[in-house]
This record gives sequence, C-alpha cells and structure tokens, in this order.
Amino acid sequence: MLPRLYFDTSVFGGVYDEDFEEISILLFEKVKLGQIICGYSDLSETEISNAPQRVRDFIADLPREFTQLVEFTEEAFELAQKYIDEKVVGPTSADDCRHIATATINKVDYLVSWNFKHIVNVFRIRGYNSINLRCGYTQLDIRSPKEIVYNEDDN
Repeated sequence: MLPRLYFDTSVFGGVYDEDFEEISILLFEKVKLGQIICGYSDLSETEISNAPQRVRDFIADLPREFTQLVEFTEEAFELAQKYIDEKVVGPTSADDCRHIATATINKVDYLVSWNFKHIVNVFRIRGYNSINLRCGYTQLDIRSPKEIVYNEDDN
C-alpha cells in the first residue's frame, strides 16, 4: 500500500519558490512515479484558485491515480477550532488548523508542509497531537518535504 500524504497549499506553491523549488520538484516526482499518494483538500483547491496559473496547471497535470481529494468537513472544522481555542496557534492560523484537522480525520500517513511557523514546528505539533488524542483521534505525523524526499532508505 502506498503512503498517503496530505500536502498543504505551501507544498504546491513550493514548486515555483526559489527557496523550496528543488525539494518540491523531487517530492512531486515521487507522486508522478507512483511512490506516494498526494492528498489534498477542497480547502487547498480554494486556496490554489488564487495562485498563479502555472501553479494551477502544475496541479492539473499530476496523475489522478496518485492524487486524492479529501473533503473539509464540519468535523474537521470543529477539531480545527479546538486547536485555536486551546491556543496552539492564534485565530489568524485558522486555515493551517483546518489542514491539520482534515489530515488528522482522514488518517493520512503524513502531513507535509513548508510552513515552519505554524505547522512543521515541534511545539505546535505537540499541541495539535495532544488535542487529537484527547478528542479520540490518532497522532498526526507532520514533516517538511525535505524529510519525505531524503529518508534513510535513499542511497
């Protein structure tokens, strides 16, 4: 079974960002080669609708058999609100929380993000997972694309 990863919007934008381009392209090569499933939500689609056309075209060209669209639900909305209510992050990070909650509820193997301030941050991850466990969900493994591209199995 292929690993299912949830890509937040920053990963898609990373393909055309000078600081993140190289690793982002390598990550999407794993998708194109069928080594991982790229999951994303309708929330991502909404955010991407405002992105430059080249980002939208890049996403449209991903092989559908290795992508999975998941729905941002009322359950995810409520879980995301708990992250904010318990001050893991502030209200301005609501969309980040919605991505995390959606990934949690959909039981992905990893959430992948370039957002080191609000998502890929050990203290925030501890807060998100504390709430996940108290609410009856599993812990969510959150990583940067670099950690996915360069793992111990690579030569």
